[in-house]
Amino acid sequence: MGCGTSSRKAAMGKTEKTIKAAILIQRWYRRYKARLEARRKATWCIFQSIEYAGEQDQFKLYNFFNSMVEQFSQDEQQNALLKVFGENQQRSLVATMSPFDLRKEEETLRLADPSKIPVDPRYDGPVLQFPINKTQIKNLITAFKANKVIHEHYLLDLLHHARTYLMKLPNINRVSTLLTKQVTICGDIHGQLNDLFVIIHKNGLPSDDNPYIFNGDFVDRGNNSIEVITLLLTFLLDPSCKVYLNRGNHEDHAMNIRYGFTKEVMRKYKEHAAKVIAMFNEIFCSLPLATIVDQKVLVVHGGISEHVDLRLIETIDRKKYVSILRPPAFEAGLGNPKQAMKMKDLEEWQQIVDILWSDPRAANGMVFNTFRGGGCYFGPDVTQRVLAKHSLQLLIRSHQCKEDGYEYTHGGKVLTVFSASNYYEEESNKGAYVKLMRQKSTDDMPICHVVQYIAQTKPGRRFTITERTSYLESSAVSSVKERIIANRSALTAKFAEFDPAGTGIISSKQWFKAMESVMGIDVPWRILKPKLVSSEGQNVLYETTFQDKRLGYKNEEQIGEPSVTESLYRNKEILETIFRAFDKDNSGHLSMAEFSEACQLLVKHANITLTQNQIRDIATSLDLNKDGMIDFNEFLEAFRIVDTETQEMREKLNSFEIDELKRDKKKSIFSRCFGGRWSNSLY
Repeated sequence: MGCGTSSRKAAMGKTEKTIKAAILIQRWYRRYKARLEARRKATWCIFQSIEYAGEQDQFKLYNFFNSMVEQFSQDEQQNALLKVFGENQQRSLVATMSPFDLRKEEETLRLADPSKIPVDPRYDGPVLQFPINKTQIKNLITAFKANKVIHEHYLLDLLHHARTYLMKLPNINRVSTLLTKQVTICGDIHGQLNDLFVIIHKNGLPSDDNPYIFNGDFVDRGNNSIEVITLLLTFLLDPSCKVYLNRGNHEDHAMNIRYGFTKEVMRKYKEHAAKVIAMFNEIFCSLPLATIVDQKVLVVHGGISEHVDLRLIETIDRKKYVSILRPPAFEAGLGNPKQAMKMKDLEEWQQIVDILWSDPRAANGMVFNTFRGGGCYFGPDVTQRVLAKHSLQLLIRSHQCKEDGYEYTHGGKVLTVFSASNYYEEESNKGAYVKLMRQKSTDDMPICHVVQYIAQTKPGRRFTITERTSYLESSAVSSVKERIIANRSALTAKFAEFDPAGTGIISSKQWFKAMESVMGIDVPWRILKPKLVSSEGQNVLYETTFQDKRLGYKNEEQIGEPSVTESLYRNKEILETIFRAFDKDNSGHLSMAEFSEACQLLVKHANITLTQNQIRDIATSLDLNKDGMIDFNEFLEAFRIVDTETQEMREKLNSFEIDELKRDKKKSIFSRCFGGRWSNSLY
């Protein structure tokens, strides 16, 4: 009997140890998952902060161009000024259409006539003939899967037909599911062709009984924007398909210059790139602005504001808004642009900005969208009022990348759907589309069935959750390190403020404060600190912030004065956007005439006198390979020349070599033009 008791005690002791071990493992696993989740959220925050910072820069850059335009008060001066920009840049800067603009539009359509572009007999890519049918669409998909590029003849023909079709559509599409019983809504695709293929594979091709709404941002960022928008337009023109397209904030000429679509067109179509770009701009500004399903669901790309009025939006001449980044600037024949601006034009522009650029927020009310630089943040109360005002029940929007591909907010009244998976990095997020299912009772809210997916971009096994988190975290940290490189001088100066004795050590709190104030991105610096800087207890060795990330530039002892290499690194995207804005024929290089006109515009903005001979001398010095053209790398070299000359002039000033300085005045003008006021205007 005693032996039996001992056996039971031993068994109970073993069970107790097993339970304790299980509890310990469970506790460890929960902590492990919590740490992974914290790292994942931090990574997501970094990606979104950097993305929105880029959009802020784009608004600032476009403001810079417009501020130059507005300095010219007389009509003839404005016309001379606008000649500096290409035809599409002109229309995006001058939002109000005039007879001059209409003539330009007619000229664009004539020059982009596909019948004038022959097709090489050896061409083996996709062929389009009108009317479009399902067989052609399937052949087009097969060709795109084989990485074939559609010939510019067929592409321009498609764009002409699509423009004619879109011009007949209202600003707000009206969709009924009375017969089809459902409609599929897709969010941002951003040139990611594999995502579009996944949607078609899972949900089927568009048809009369399988309608689609594609909710904007078809292009930019991805590598196959041409193929994505081509497929969508063929869907639109196929009489057997029911497809509705909404405009997004990236269906915008100014955004395309910066975020890749313009560059992709130039790469794929070279000689005829200007014609293709001009026709795509015609397409983008002809796209409808919103869709209403069954008089219950509003589908817009961005969101709403308390000022949104669908009745007003229905009356807007959407065609005149080639770019949404700026309000109508001026009308032909009028003087000061701000005085000439009609309140009606401004109100219309604000309506479009709000529905293309806005984001929801948890708090009530409405505030300016500081992260993006345009649109607003709207709260649940705004959603409730706007939906009630128009007798609607649900808002479906896109515009924001979500980790799961979708997100409900505002008590289920707002659904965000984002269809570009792997948006930031491989497996960073799922894509999704929503099937809106009609209920038997017409009074009931439609049922939203969300389908998620991740498009396979590379063959091989999928990452584990740990591998995925580590990979994304590494990519996000690398992005932050790049921005640290670009802001080294400003950071060094800020660290020096906290360390007047020059010990090389500041507190962690001071380091956080310096990073937040200089970097301008809202990221979790406390979590990132171990990956960015070395610590000693509660202090940091702030010079290690730049460890293994040093730039090889001169004059490092001049704290707070960034080198030209650093400045170029920080502003390369902005400089490339400026370069492409001045590249009127989208050839990828500036002719001497284009460069001369650009210089005249910039020196006028900086209030500097520069003769034609001086401009010609500058252009000749920049043309390093002496081909009579200035490519982007040579354009960047201008800023390196400026940096060298600025340093030489500083040395001469310090040694009072006034006579020599006067002789170098001609060289310094270019430095002054591209320095001070120019850079201040951008930021």
